[in-house]
Amino acid sequence: VQLQASGGGLVQAGDSLRLSCAASGLTFSDYGMAWFRQPPGKEREFVAVVIRSGDRRFYADSVKGRFTISKDKLKKTVDLQMNSLKPEDTAVYYCAAARNGLGPRSIDGVQYWGKGTLVTVSS
Repeated sequence: VQLQASGGGLVQAGDSLRLSCAASGLTFSDYGMAWFRQPPGKEREFVAVVIRSGDRRFYADSVKGRFTISKDKLKKTVDLQMNSLKPEDTAVYYCAAARNGLGPRSIDGVQYWGKGTLVTVSS
């Protein structure tokens, strides 16, 4: 199984950025997909999850209303659209997968991790 994340970079506060994660080696429709992040010097934390069917999404309070997660079953990708970025969004962002209906919402629930992509938001 491979989860390949891309799209990170350096942006200014208020800007937008779109992360994408391409999945291979798994039956994509069987997996709930999520994004986590790890700010500098802090623990990894949940950001957003889209359930297996792709029609329900849940977000951490810190990103609700600014971030949108989406799952494309044909492309086998899961994207994270990030708007109104803040310096506190600076982190390494990780794509994650779990073979259950609701997807991973905690580190313990993740079956597969992708390599991270760095997002830096300057003030």
